[in-house]
Amino acid sequence: MTAEAAAAVARRRPWTVLGRGLAAIGLSGKALVILAPALWLAVFFLVPLAVVFKISLSQAAIARPPYLPLLTFDPDGTVQLTLHLSNFLFLLSDSLYINAYLNSIRIAFISTVIALLIAYPIAYFIARSSDRWRNFLLMLVILPFWTSFLLRVYAWIGFMKGNGVINNTLMALGIINQPLVLLQTDFAVYVGIVYTYLPFMILPLYTNLVKLDQSLLEASADLGARPLRTFLSVTLPLSIPGVIAGSMLVFIPALGEFVIPALLGGPDTLMIGRVLWDEFFSNRDWPVASAVAIAMLLVVVVPIMLMQNAQSAVVERR
Repeated sequence: MTAEAAAAVARRRPWTVLGRGLAAIGLSGKALVILAPALWLAVFFLVPLAVVFKISLSQAAIARPPYLPLLTFDPDGTVQLTLHLSNFLFLLSDSLYINAYLNSIRIAFISTVIALLIAYPIAYFIARSSDRWRNFLLMLVILPFWTSFLLRVYAWIGFMKGNGVINNTLMALGIINQPLVLLQTDFAVYVGIVYTYLPFMILPLYTNLVKLDQSLLEASADLGARPLRTFLSVTLPLSIPGVIAGSMLVFIPALGEFVIPALLGGPDTLMIGRVLWDEFFSNRDWPVASAVAIAMLLVVVVPIMLMQNAQSAVVERR
């Protein structure tokens, strides 16, 4: 055996020993790779979700914590488990929560559509730019993340208030005679959500469009298709995965948004994030607040699962 071969064997030996050790305890290399995100998911999602679900089946009480325990132990040794579904039934009977859910879905959906209409041309332009300009344009997209989220939202207050930049500019140009009511409206909430989550729409679209095979576009042009027809027949269908990924990244956080409606919206801008805050910290009704959170999770997760199943069925048919 040559010296180089011996050195290669020596370098592989620790990994061989590690592989045998993992195999001895029933772990493969694939399982080890999956273990870290699985632990992360369990610790930071499944465990808190289980705690919230447990609280949602309890009842409010003047105590610390402010809810009754599910398990009670009698002096005679009897253990009693009490589950209350009244919190979930209360959500269905109170129009406040139903309106909050519907309004949150409406604002999140409209904001997602607006973000998509703005982000698609930007992502397409970046994907078609030269390598020299592409990194610079991507840096401009993620540049807002270098500043605080709250500062960016407060900046929009300065822009849209009665004596803010927008109204002062329009009045100086003679376009309007009196200030427009922009702040504390649904319009301000749309602006804040679209501005905040626009990069989350641009980046998945860019990732999808930059990998588009140029030969397909050339073949479409050779067959006599005009640019618009090529875009509708080739580019747009192939970019659907990016559209879906970006829409999910915008719609899901926008659905539970609290800061933007609280700072830019008015008292009539009712979203489920504000309802959660009020139930937890103002009313201190943790069981109802937990039921609201679980119901919101179902509203988000169930459509995503149905969509994934539909996509998997389409892929299998292909």
